Amino acid sequence: MENPLDPISITILGSGGGVAKAFLAFLNQSAQDDSDPLAPIISKARLNLVDYRQKPAEYYAQVCPSLMARITLYQLDLAQVDDFEALLVLTSTSLVVDVSLAGTIEMHSCCDRLGVSYMNTALTDTLVDQDEHAYGFPPIERYLRLEAHKASFTNSKAIIGTGMNPGVVQWMAVHLMKSHPQDRPKACYIVEHDTSFFADPGIADTDTLYTTWSTESFLDEAVSCYPMFVHHHIPLCLYEQVYASEYKVRLGDKQFYGCLMAHEEVLTLGHLFDMEIGFLYRINEHTTELIRNNLTNVSKLWELGSQIITPSRHEITGEDLVGVLLVYDDYETYMYNTVKSSDTFLRYQTNATYFQVACGLYAALASLLLDPLPLGSYYVDELLLRTDSRYEQYLMRNMKDFIIGHNQTSDGLLHQRRRRVQ
Repeated sequence: MENPLDPISITILGSGGGVAKAFLAFLNQSAQDDSDPLAPIISKARLNLVDYRQKPAEYYAQVCPSLMARITLYQLDLAQVDDFEALLVLTSTSLVVDVSLAGTIEMHSCCDRLGVSYMNTALTDTLVDQDEHAYGFPPIERYLRLEAHKASFTNSKAIIGTGMNPGVVQWMAVHLMKSHPQDRPKACYIVEHDTSFFADPGIADTDTLYTTWSTESFLDEAVSCYPMFVHHHIPLCLYEQVYASEYKVRLGDKQFYGCLMAHEEVLTLGHLFDMEIGFLYRINEHTTELIRNNLTNVSKLWELGSQIITPSRHEITGEDLVGVLLVYDDYETYMYNTVKSSDTFLRYQTNATYFQVACGLYAALASLLLDPLPLGSYYVDELLLRTDSRYEQYLMRNMKDFIIGHNQTSDGLLHQRRRRVQ
């Protein structure tokens, strides 16, 4: 039996990526902050960092110097599940933080067999990626395949999809609905407007896609999936390119048009709540225009150059706004958070998007380590509705600035917000 006084062993999968970099910077701060609820644990924890192409120790010494004495690096192909299980046993791992591209079902199943807590940022499934019959519908397929296993995970505690979205946005949605219990919303739209770009736009290459997170994952949603929303618990797809249409979003004096993207939180919220649910996303104008100019030949987009926007290379302006818009018969209410990369880089050496993702990861980690959660596997919305998780309390330690407001009129459902651009 594990001694509660022994240092906990935490294994982080995909440790060399951008999300992991932000998350490790969070843990580095936690270990040095006596007011942080995780400080007593993280300051003593053993950290096992796993990646397929592992970065050198010098990289981690810059990212999380206060943790280095307790870090061990491993290079491992997570497709070899037996090797992954052996590593968990070897390291006496108690909790896995999965920010890799390894299959969610395989990683989750392995952890559950061993009674190891598990958390990740998104659903991944290599079999779906390789299945030509799933083209256009990967998020739905990943969700359905996980759902077929999820109820059987009863030997461990797990939080699935806890980053910015999915993750933080489900908390916003539940928080807003609880603040208006007398009214039933007609729709819930997850909204994001990421204006982050170079202060000097002239340095941008004409034929390069610029994103603030994995360009490959972004393109998967932007050009390889059909636009998807949920209505009356039923996932529905539009037979057109994501960037062929856009939808009006109004948050008080802020307004933009976002594209309808297929996303995990739309499916999980759509399972729990009977309303229209979608994710409306707008990225920087350079990348938006580049995609629209190639809609007749989207395969070309995969051949273009790509670069993640980070303040470590160039001065960055703009911000990442992420939030929730609830639509009622004759009014709307909203909640959102905005973060500037110029601010997050000063403390965490990361951009705004990765910072927001790390906020959700921190909240889930704290809940798994500190809260009396029943055994089982939870999406964040389920976690909030079915357990005594203090996810909100942990989240707001780092993500502090939320704007809550009302629109005195409503722009309606998706078909009323839509405008064709191609």
